Amino acid sequence: PIFGVDVDGNVNVWNQNASAVVGFTSGETMGRHLVDEFITEDFRASVQDVLDKALKGDETANFQFPLETKAGQRVEILLNATTRRDETGK
Repeated sequence: PIFGVDVDGNVNVWNQNASAVVGFTSGETMGRHLVDEFITEDFRASVQDVLDKALKGDETANFQFPLETKAGQRVEILLNATTRRDETGK
């Protein structure tokens, strides 16, 4: 699955694989806070830390954590957190 968040942690990318794995459509996730609404409570702090670091340019590879599915189950995800930049490098 591919998903992305903006600088506030709100979902701004959610592909079809993410929808298939988690059960939420892109329309149901866009604009919602990824960590607060889709990460299990026991991993929220560590996932937020990985995302915060990525926003500062410190990328993380192969970080495993659970996402909560629409059905309320946990599914393990392997995250590669990278910084997305526009054409000006911001």
